[in-house]
Amino acid sequence: MTFSPALEERFAKLLTSYPPGRQRSAVVPMLLYAQDEIGHVSQELVEEVACRCGVTPLQVDEVIGYYSMLHRKPLGKYHVQVCTNISCQVVGGEDLYGHAARTLGIGNKQVTPDGLISLEEVECMGACSWAPAIQINYDFHHFVTRERFDQLIQALRDGTYQETA
Repeated sequence: MTFSPALEERFAKLLTSYPPGRQRSAVVPMLLYAQDEIGHVSQELVEEVACRCGVTPLQVDEVIGYYSMLHRKPLGKYHVQVCTNISCQVVGGEDLYGHAARTLGIGNKQVTPDGLISLEEVECMGACSWAPAIQINYDFHHFVTRERFDQLIQALRDGTYQETA
């Protein structure tokens, strides 16, 4: 599997940052970095990471099954996650998620037809004091109302959204 030179460099650094015999510890970060570059975790990626980390593809599959931030299907260019855990739920998180699904015309873990936006209902983001919270790629947004959500989505569609990460 071919990756960008920057990602290859990052992988090499990861594999040397763990003690000898502990390269399996690089599985999660390698999957995350590669997912960012190729858009999802393919079977080819699973096999490549397994080989580089000295584990079996089954062990990599088990990691993917455990971590909800790893996705087997391609995500949208902008992955919108809406928290509906208890703190967000109490102040309208479920309502916000419903609004998001209706606004985007997609359900949980689906992608808009143009491939621009994917949506996911998620558990706690650790932003309980600023609920309801959403995340767009790696950017957090707090105290999100329906109106603020609509503004963010319009910025994504217009190409005016500025990522902070």
